[in-house]
Amino acid sequence: MKISIVNARVIDPASGLDEPRAIHIQAGNIAALGDAPAGFVPNRSIDAQGLVAIPGLVDLSARLREPGFEHKATLESEIGAALAGGVTSLACPPDTDPPLDEPGLIEMLKHKARGLDATRVFPLGALTVGLKGEALTEMAELTEAGCVGFAQPGALIRDTQALLRAMQYAHGFGYTVWLQPQDPRVGRDGVAHSGAVTGRLGLAGVPTIAETIALQTILELVRATGCRVHVCRLSSAAGIDIVRRAKSEGLPVTCDIAVHHLHQIDVDIGFFDSNHRVHPPFRSQRDRDAIRAALADGTVDAICSDHTPVDDDAKQLPFGEAEPGVTGLELLLPLTLKWAEEARVNWGDALARVTCRAADVLGVEGGRIAVGAAADLCLFDPREHWKVGRETLVSQSVHTPYFGRELVGRVRTVLVGGRVALER
Repeated sequence: MKISIVNARVIDPASGLDEPRAIHIQAGNIAALGDAPAGFVPNRSIDAQGLVAIPGLVDLSARLREPGFEHKATLESEIGAALAGGVTSLACPPDTDPPLDEPGLIEMLKHKARGLDATRVFPLGALTVGLKGEALTEMAELTEAGCVGFAQPGALIRDTQALLRAMQYAHGFGYTVWLQPQDPRVGRDGVAHSGAVTGRLGLAGVPTIAETIALQTILELVRATGCRVHVCRLSSAAGIDIVRRAKSEGLPVTCDIAVHHLHQIDVDIGFFDSNHRVHPPFRSQRDRDAIRAALADGTVDAICSDHTPVDDDAKQLPFGEAEPGVTGLELLLPLTLKWAEEARVNWGDALARVTCRAADVLGVEGGRIAVGAAADLCLFDPREHWKVGRETLVSQSVHTPYFGRELVGRVRTVLVGGRVALER
């Protein structure tokens, strides 16, 4: 099908393009920008007056909850949420039930996702069998089945020797290892950032050193093995400084932050609001400001939603007992734009963190508007105000610190591979 999108403000963060342009699509790819190719006659023309056209968002962490946690969310519901958020490619962590540690599980997930003919799903395979931190998975077989990297979500493997072997193996085959910098012992029973807030509320804390100890371990192993590592969900100023030094040293390290950590701090817990129970926890204002600065200066490579649907029964509990996790796919774009406005960062630079730079971390094509590239596009209204709630969220889970609040920026149309996948 041939489609022409006209009258849109086109922003391509990869090339720096930011101006009104027509986009012409043929055979699933972008055929031309500006003037249509000779003889091009569209089957459909989309008038995008007042809208901004950007590459489809690339989300580095979105839990789809299948297999095993369908009571929290389903693949169908969360793929729908991804489209509603303008996300056309996403990485899903392996902490399902059972974990994604066998080729058959990867193939089943990929097959089901392809059947939905919507957002592209890129699974991360389990680094160790059952995510138990002991025996290594068959990484080569998992890669053949469709994995784009290998992760050990939640906390570092307790056995550093096992992690060393995993990174040596991954480096030998050129795989990327995705690690969350959380020491498995320090702060393991904590539910919020160690500080005045946890002291006042009587909650168990997670100190910043839980992140920095783990980071130092990861980076020493990178130095020893040469393994390419992606550090997931940085949350502290001290952690940012460590990664900044590692990058200046030339280590093969990238990192991301969750979009809610750009805005929320530990004080926002208020009176035990479990919608603020996340992992890693919201830290101090100083930490948040350091994250914002590191994102602006390029130390942080990407922003992700860290979408983790939680059902009502698991969330509507006392803060310390509630399951960590918030819905984020549909909030990734407006919260990124909110940061850009507050930090006075131009949209192209801000959107690069959820498009081209995120795609580069993931190691996939995407996140770009260029002739010959796949027509994965998001059209959004930058002026539309909308209220976050059960009526407006597509995700099966509605638990988020932004529930009931108004955000600006609403996705209107999404194309995946040149096909209109969402229109509202």
